[in-house]
Amino acid sequence: MQDARPRRSALFLPASNARAIAKARTLPADVLIFDLEDAVAPDAKEAARLNAVEAVRDGGYGDRELVIRVNGLDTRWGEADLAAVAAAGADAVLLPKVNEPEDIAACDAMLDGAGGRMRLWAMIETCAALPRLDAIAATVATTRLGAFVLGTNDLAKEMRAMLTPERTPFLPVLTFAVAAARAHGLAVLDGVCNDFTDIERFRAECAQGRMFGFDGKTLIHPDQIGPCNAIFSPDAEELAWADAVIEAFARPENAGRGAIRVAGRMAELLHLEQARRLRRMAERIAAG
Repeated sequence: MQDARPRRSALFLPASNARAIAKARTLPADVLIFDLEDAVAPDAKEAARLNAVEAVRDGGYGDRELVIRVNGLDTRWGEADLAAVAAAGADAVLLPKVNEPEDIAACDAMLDGAGGRMRLWAMIETCAALPRLDAIAATVATTRLGAFVLGTNDLAKEMRAMLTPERTPFLPVLTFAVAAARAHGLAVLDGVCNDFTDIERFRAECAQGRMFGFDGKTLIHPDQIGPCNAIFSPDAEELAWADAVIEAFARPENAGRGAIRVAGRMAELLHLEQARRLRRMAERIAAG
């Protein structure tokens, strides 16, 4: 079962920008993704790799989860990226352009020398991946796979679809990506919102992503962190309900019961599990 670690906000940072990487130590994002791929020009790839590795080794990021997005395995930088990341001690490596389960297996084999704590996250951003979502997620049983990250920009390009505020062409993709991730206990993060100046549009995308069941959202600008954290955090009403469910199931008269009445609503054991996870997450956020 997926843990209750908050992953509300995951900020992409171009690893070629040393100042941005340093400033990120003060930002309230749950996850920092040092990007060696799309955000870095070809002639800056090696310097970016060095920056990302040094940042992870130097530390100072507190409880933030540190992830490095490498270049694809089919590029001239991919293998060297993975070798460097494996030795760096990041929390996870983010693999772009995952098409099939074999891509996860190949990357996992190249991380053989990494510590056991390092996870492998998969970018879901190609048309080829969509009919294979469950098979890709199922590799969690034999690999380090820990999360799906939606890449809606690349999907829009491949599909020749319009990335509108409502994201209508991508609604089935969002649904099935979350379902595949949950079926195999993976975390799952929503794609970025490109217009970082339109905070209302961004809030709407966050609310939509949370409604679909995403753990959080990937970001491209620090201004997006605060609204994202707020929307993906349990609110007072949710926590009050969770506490009521936990307290009710703990009463002696409800011992062994699978369904009870809580504040005029039906609550089953599945709701108790949800309530406990919500409370654990809230406690981790508060301890943050």
